[in-house]
Amino acid sequence: MGGIKRKDAPSDAKVKSKKLKKEDVKPAKERKSSRKVEVEADGGEDGFGGFSDEENGGVEFEDDEPVKTNGTTKKVDGAPNDPKQFKPDNTSSAEAHAKQRALAKERKASKPHADAIQRSKKIWERLRRKSHVPGEERKQLVAELFDIITGRVSDFVFKHDSVRVIQCALKYANATQRQNIAQELKGDIKTLAESKYGKFLVAKMISTGDETVRDTIVPEFYGHVRRLVNHPEASWVVDDIYRQIATQQQKATMLREWYGAEFALFHRKPGANAAVAATTEDTADLVIILERNPEKRKPILQYLLQMINGLVQKKMTGFTMLHDAMLQYFLALKPSSEEHTEFLEILKGDIDKEVEGGGGDLFRNLAFTKSGSRLVCLALAYGNAKDRRTILRVFKNAIEVMALDQYAKMVLVVGLDVTDDTKTSTRILVPELFGQHITDSDERLNRIEALSTNLHARLPILYPLSGMAKWLIPSPSPDHDLLTEMHSIRAITSKKAPETRRSELLETMTPPLLDLVAARADSLARSSFGCQVITEVLLSSPPSEQRDEASKAVAELAAGEPGAEGHLAHDAAAGRMLKSLVLGGAFDAKTKKVILPEEGQRLGFAAQLYPVIKDSVLEWACGEGSFVIVGLLESEDVEGESKAEVKKLLKKGRKKLEGAAKGGKGGEGEVVRGNAGARILGGLV
Repeated sequence: MGGIKRKDAPSDAKVKSKKLKKEDVKPAKERKSSRKVEVEADGGEDGFGGFSDEENGGVEFEDDEPVKTNGTTKKVDGAPNDPKQFKPDNTSSAEAHAKQRALAKERKASKPHADAIQRSKKIWERLRRKSHVPGEERKQLVAELFDIITGRVSDFVFKHDSVRVIQCALKYANATQRQNIAQELKGDIKTLAESKYGKFLVAKMISTGDETVRDTIVPEFYGHVRRLVNHPEASWVVDDIYRQIATQQQKATMLREWYGAEFALFHRKPGANAAVAATTEDTADLVIILERNPEKRKPILQYLLQMINGLVQKKMTGFTMLHDAMLQYFLALKPSSEEHTEFLEILKGDIDKEVEGGGGDLFRNLAFTKSGSRLVCLALAYGNAKDRRTILRVFKNAIEVMALDQYAKMVLVVGLDVTDDTKTSTRILVPELFGQHITDSDERLNRIEALSTNLHARLPILYPLSGMAKWLIPSPSPDHDLLTEMHSIRAITSKKAPETRRSELLETMTPPLLDLVAARADSLARSSFGCQVITEVLLSSPPSEQRDEASKAVAELAAGEPGAEGHLAHDAAAGRMLKSLVLGGAFDAKTKKVILPEEGQRLGFAAQLYPVIKDSVLEWACGEGSFVIVGLLESEDVEGESKAEVKKLLKKGRKKLEGAAKGGKGGEGEVVRGNAGARILGGLV
């Protein structure tokens, strides 16, 4: 009608309606039935006149069955009385299924190597029940299996059922047999990785193969990394190969393909591009590559960013290779440049700022790899206050898992170390780190003790207290290098002094740690890591009743006879802990002195320890805890009266002290070495 509304239509276009009589109106069910019969009788609406008996495959219908329509009986030629009773032939359903199974069996039997595949599947069915197969029988079955598959491996691997046979063979194969399987599949590895079922075989070869198998598999992917990393089946296989078995040189070769098509083509046709060869022969460090070829900077960065952005948009952010490529891209950018700012926005674009903890899978995946962790730390260091707050919120409900990871722990450390807004950083990180949401006090203390004595998790807990102490962060080490890099960036991007930030962090972090020391002093003192926790917590905490209670609990551990079995004096780590507490500060290797806090901030541990060990000072001086007594005499944090009393007691037992210093023969002719601490004490008294 050309857009004319119904009400505006010309009057002569109206159709005269005729009022229907009641008897002319049929029920819906009858109208449908009638229509169906009319269509069948007329040969269908499509104009075809129906099928003859031959066109129906020779199936004969019952003759002229009557059909009732609207109270009248109609005979329809060729229509069966009941469609449900129609059958193509006289065979039953069971017989039809039996024929289908027989036909399927014949088809399988006609395929190449059908008998071999069938027998190998029987062997696999037996071998997979490992506990039910005796060792001798297993050896025979494995030998028979390799007789079947040798030379035919490629015929087995592209079928969903027979590929499991090859996986079983790899499981029980020796090194030579695995190498033979890899050689037979050479040229098909890439195709297998793209297969829905074959990818599992490639994964099995990766996990069970040796260097020879590795060097057979990895080159198969050269020149195809860009395409396969976007493939739904092959992507994870390629990344597993990159992460698990590839050598550093092989990793570099695979990663360079992210820098442009020419890098991939070079590996397909060696020697085709001398300029690329000079660039790619030894490194995947993008900074070095761009220094060698500055004219290629723009196309390489554009190509790399396109690949990165494509995977990020697809939410395929768990690949280690992607994390390495992202770090290389970020390091190649000039800080504060437009590209630098744009890339930070791409990272943050994965976060839904309207919802707390919304999105952020990219950051959570990055935190658990070596390159990804460094990239997150760089984003925190270069970001502004709002960026840091947004990034840290992403890790909510994952703090404990991150603290226990060798790479993710550094994200927590840097998050506390570069953020000026300490209220925000502690509000996000500290409650989960110390289990403040746990209502049961014992369970909460168990959580803090487990984390503070863990090799990885203790770093974010103790770093604000002890800083870059060598016993906590060895030098050189990757952690030390990363923190040094972050500090150089922090000096430019941060407005708060490091000591101010540290003191603010201590106000929040020391109370739960002091509770731990007061309640679990005995448990902590039984391990070297626990002794370090006690030492750092007591020496770093500001004066408070809490600190006095914790200090008293530690001093009481020294009660009893130091010569008794299981006493704290026999533990070297506990002896070092008590000496450090008595000295009252950390030892500075440069000045060869103990650095004490200001007068009002000192711990004064000796005043609590001396009354506990007063009656056994001589035994301590002659035993394994002799350096605790040395600390009492050398410390500037010990009162003069206490030092005088100690010297007086040692003079009374001078002979015993000199004997311990010289050593001699113990029971059963055992030679006892001289006590170094006793020798020092002999010179002091």
